[in-house]
Amino acid sequence: MPDSFFGRVFFLLQNYWESYLRGAGNTLLIAIVATFIGVIIGLIVGIIMTIPKELNENPIKTGFLWIVKKILFCYIELFRGTPMMVQAMVIYYGLIQYFNITMSMLGAGFFVVSINTGAYMAETVRGGILSIDKGQTEGAKSIGMSHFQTMLYVIMPQALRNIMPQIGNNLIINIKDTSVLSVISVTELFFATKTVMGVYYTAFEAYFIACIIYLFMTVTCARILRRLEKRMEGSDSYDLATKDTLAHTSGMTGYIEKEDK
Repeated sequence: MPDSFFGRVFFLLQNYWESYLRGAGNTLLIAIVATFIGVIIGLIVGIIMTIPKELNENPIKTGFLWIVKKILFCYIELFRGTPMMVQAMVIYYGLIQYFNITMSMLGAGFFVVSINTGAYMAETVRGGILSIDKGQTEGAKSIGMSHFQTMLYVIMPQALRNIMPQIGNNLIINIKDTSVLSVISVTELFFATKTVMGVYYTAFEAYFIACIIYLFMTVTCARILRRLEKRMEGSDSYDLATKDTLAHTSGMTGYIEKEDK
């Protein structure tokens, strides 16, 4: 074992790069897949939570919807109000002890992170839906659209652009928070680092390498997501794709000058 700090770092990388690479791969896999599933859960829960109470509605339907909303509210509060580490312990060992269900390590990681992300995304989606002007919903309802059609074709395309930064933020958080899954022996980056550290008891050097890998993954994902957000925003300036000057209620002179050029 070398005496210098960076010598020990390179020594660990040379001998255990496969462990670090496998751990980082599992971390990214869990974070990306669980974020995707969590966003789907959040969309479904957020849409249900924003279903309005209609006048003269069937009381059975109203009562059923009230019960569903209360259950979803409890789900959101439970998973937002408890640490993911505790959730992982309760779910993984609870399923084994009381239901005789043994999940694979990666399966447990996907499940825990997905439902945790879904709870946070449900509130994000609800806020994104409520941020859209009520006139959009009223206009859709006036032409006979149902709540589901209004959400699918009118509200959600606009809300998704508003909540896209939060989706990216949840992905970055999940990349880091997968480290808590080491308590149920999921072989992600933190668990792999603990294994490497235990061989030579080089805690500082081993976790220094893990820190750099985590930073690289989060910064790279953040840059990719920022580019995606810019593409969703569209161009800062554009012209209407029409030759009809009557369609240009403002700036018509400028448009005609562009056509002449």
